[in-house]
Amino acid sequence: MALIENYSAYTRWRGDVANSVQHLRSWLNQNEIGDAQTDARLQYVLDRLREDKLVVAFVAEFSRGKSELINAIFFSHYGSRILPSSAGRTTMCPTELQWEDGQQPGVRLLPIETRNRQESISELRRTASEWVFEPIALDDAESLQRAFARVGETRLVPRDEAEQLGFPIDDTGVNGTRPDANGMVEIAAWRHAIVQFPHPLLEQGLVIIDTPGLNAIGSEPELTLSLLPSAHSVLYILAADTGVTHSDLQVWQKHVNVGHGQRRGRIVVLNKIDGLWDGLRSEQDVEGEIGKQVRSVASILEVPETQVFPVSAQKALLAKVNRDEALLERSRIADLEAALSAELLPTRQEIIRDNTLLECGEIVGRVGELLHTRLVGLREQLKEMADLRGKNQSVIEYMMRKVRAEKDEFDRGLQKYHAVRSVFTNLSNRVYSHIGMDAVRVETRRTREAMTGATLSRDLRNAMVEFFDALRAKLRNSSGDINEITSMLDAMYKRMAVEHGLKLAPPNGFSTLRYERDILRLERSFNEEINTLTAMVTHTKGSLTQRFFETVALEARKTFELANRDVEQWLRVVMSPLETQVREYQLQLKRRLESVKRVHEATGTLEDRIKELFQAEAALLRQMKEIDAMRFMIEKALGSEMRPLADAAEGKAA
Repeated sequence: MALIENYSAYTRWRGDVANSVQHLRSWLNQNEIGDAQTDARLQYVLDRLREDKLVVAFVAEFSRGKSELINAIFFSHYGSRILPSSAGRTTMCPTELQWEDGQQPGVRLLPIETRNRQESISELRRTASEWVFEPIALDDAESLQRAFARVGETRLVPRDEAEQLGFPIDDTGVNGTRPDANGMVEIAAWRHAIVQFPHPLLEQGLVIIDTPGLNAIGSEPELTLSLLPSAHSVLYILAADTGVTHSDLQVWQKHVNVGHGQRRGRIVVLNKIDGLWDGLRSEQDVEGEIGKQVRSVASILEVPETQVFPVSAQKALLAKVNRDEALLERSRIADLEAALSAELLPTRQEIIRDNTLLECGEIVGRVGELLHTRLVGLREQLKEMADLRGKNQSVIEYMMRKVRAEKDEFDRGLQKYHAVRSVFTNLSNRVYSHIGMDAVRVETRRTREAMTGATLSRDLRNAMVEFFDALRAKLRNSSGDINEITSMLDAMYKRMAVEHGLKLAPPNGFSTLRYERDILRLERSFNEEINTLTAMVTHTKGSLTQRFFETVALEARKTFELANRDVEQWLRVVMSPLETQVREYQLQLKRRLESVKRVHEATGTLEDRIKELFQAEAALLRQMKEIDAMRFMIEKALGSEMRPLADAAEGKAA
């Protein structure tokens, strides 16, 4: 299977990159060049490489052949259908297919009743006792089918219970589930399902999300606010015999193409083209009909025709099971698999490459700066020692006074450094006062109190809107303090370079735009899912408040948790080069003074000291060659060159 082969190649690439980063980390530790901060940064890079996941979501209204498509792409080698695929609804709740080492094969099912509690799915993931577990016997296809079929289980409940659990109810069946003659409503038995299955792709970090239809998607906002937006690729499935229906268009507009900005990674699949193979039309007529449907779908969804893939999932599965190459080619599944590989893998690879280049490039550059500083200092010592050959005691004493004066001057200059360090600490604390989790908790509590005390729908809406306004203000305020930190350190870096010759590239900046965009995306989803007249009418104030905090507020908290982690990492890193260079310069001055003192106290030690310095110089030159080799090794693994930090600084200055 081409997709498995391509993904395996991607996994090997990721492993090669991890090995090269680990080699750099070990080399730094062995040569005692790195520090705890550098080691933590490299460990973070390694963790991201090893824990990298690729998430592919399959989204469609019911009866579009979504589960059959997953069977055809991922499970054909089992010789039968693994995911249930039949007429009507087979996937009633969001279902994740994934695998991690140490898991037991099986299906974890979260009861629908957990919606009545103020806990999100992400919070409940950590509590195994909340889930029902159905084990899987991997060598038994029937066991697989029985376990997977459980995701389609349903229950009949009274209308008020269905509404309380968040299911939209509509007597016409247009905007929700229609009750039966007895007033009972069919709902999903499970809120969420996780299939733990050691498939070759899942073992390598692929996660597949199988979603229910429109009404079921809308009843679980966490799916639309978190799972789908975070998916690296979304396959949106239509049926060739129906084209784009009204409910299909709603799914596309509300859940797939939100904001009309997430074009990349969105693939449209026009399934069931075998329905056009009626035997009464020529192959040319069939091709013409398929092309007509592709053009129609592309026009309605406002996407390029090249983004729409006509396939027959059922015939593709049959062809793979029976090894029928002709039927497999006619099913067109190969084109879709190639597009999925082309959309999914290069994009993710580029992200990993850029992140690794950024972190490792900066670390290698800083190490190069440090070794260069040591070499300059050491050669200065060598020159001083060589100049003392044949000199009398008075010259040696003069040299000792000169070095001591340089040290005293540098120590006085450190007062400015410590003053900057103090301001840096104050500004850092101010950043956390804006975006720290305590500040977010205070804002969340204030919003909950405002919503609980609201007497009108307008007050309820205003409280929720003000929540977003407050979060954006926090991010903007923190951005101002971060810019002040960057400007202050840039000035300090330049002063130390001019006054003491320290080789320092400008400090890296930090932007909060990413988190502001996440909050904006979240607000758009909120306006479509919760802040609507329908939601205000169909939900009580209590259920609406609960829904807001279980989904929107939770996702906002996740965004700020990420922002806090990234800001903390940046604050630790941004001062590190200056601190390292200051320590190194102090150490060099101390060594120079000790060298001259030793010569002053015993002139016979001069040649011994010069010999020691030559040996140290050779060791430094060897280390500089080795760090260049580390750079080349990482570049080779990544397939891209990292720009030396010194060159980048010169380019920026230019």
